[in-house]
Amino acid sequence: MTDLDLPLSGIRVLDLSRILAGPWCGQVLADLGAEVIKVEHPARGDDTRDWGMRLGERNTCYFNAVNRNKRSIGVDLGRPEGLAIIRDLARRSDVLIQNFKTGGADKLGLGYEALSAGNPGLIYCSIAGYGSDGPEAARPGYDLVIQGESGLMGMNGNDDQPPLKFGVAIVDLFTGQYAAQAVLAALVQRGRTGKGRHVEMALFDCGLSVTSYYGLEALALGEDPPRYGNAHPSIVPYGVFDAADGALVLTVGNNAQFERFCRAVIDRPDLADDPRYATNLQRTVQRSQLLPLIEAELRARPRGELLAKLAANGIPCGEVLGLNRALRSQRATQAGMVVEAADDAAAPAVLAPPYRLDGERAPVRHRPPGLGRDTDTVLGADLGLTGERLQALRSAGIIA
Repeated sequence: MTDLDLPLSGIRVLDLSRILAGPWCGQVLADLGAEVIKVEHPARGDDTRDWGMRLGERNTCYFNAVNRNKRSIGVDLGRPEGLAIIRDLARRSDVLIQNFKTGGADKLGLGYEALSAGNPGLIYCSIAGYGSDGPEAARPGYDLVIQGESGLMGMNGNDDQPPLKFGVAIVDLFTGQYAAQAVLAALVQRGRTGKGRHVEMALFDCGLSVTSYYGLEALALGEDPPRYGNAHPSIVPYGVFDAADGALVLTVGNNAQFERFCRAVIDRPDLADDPRYATNLQRTVQRSQLLPLIEAELRARPRGELLAKLAANGIPCGEVLGLNRALRSQRATQAGMVVEAADDAAAPAVLAPPYRLDGERAPVRHRPPGLGRDTDTVLGADLGLTGERLQALRSAGIIA
């Protein structure tokens, strides 16, 4: 698939964001074909170049996870000359993403009003911790804090354990995805009106949105719903179970599946015939009586045998794999989800975009960039800066 085949080909995004939520938004747009120019401090770069496992000289696994298909330029926004470069690029861009603290972009002269005056069609995306019109607008936003404040920790894990965070920075990732959706909607509208929009995203708002049906149950109950860990609050049996030689996922989604499960998988026709378990609503009420019976039957059988019988009877199921096994599985290989390059020490492996267009996966067009790798190309070709001018800016520490 060539760049011209991708839906956002010809769209330029200026990504002033750092850490996770903003860069994730930029990566979504990049995966769909946009030219995304990531702006980093010329000396230290994005904060995540110093987080987690080091790869090469200036990259990390954390950085690489949210910056594929982008180009990197190093520009010091603390210097007037650096700000002038960014303003020039903003006039030539379709989208700008920033996650400064509320009011921070305005202080630099990079706020929506200032930049849209020179580019009325600019889609300007601001990402912050909390709403800009509320009393906490100036608070910095951190995923872990907002997982706590939004109730996400309170709904995760088991009832007999302390609140538990998600395994990844779920609020940041959802905020980035929501932001990309809003930017795409604004681009569609601009195609009709010619006018840009100011998209504002708050981590807290997105954290509450992620609570989904659990959140609505809490409102309906007037209290926190129970936590079920790996089980499902509304479907039984549904969750992670132990077989004789390992864990498996079992999802009995309807009454017909339950009957086949009892008769053909665990050889317990008595459970299928028991009126207490005839419907899912009844099984949910009788959860504490039914699940120990099912768990005992599953523990007595090998996982391979159970998975084969479950699949043969049309009952959704699967293994529970560690991350490395999952990424190295035949399923992941066939899907083309891991893209490796043995000669690239800074990004030896990256995940492919999840999007398929006309049956073809969107490609990794650019591997996660080294700090400032594309500074000369972007500033020379786009702003017309000469080699002499670039060298002068570099000598002054204004660009990478």
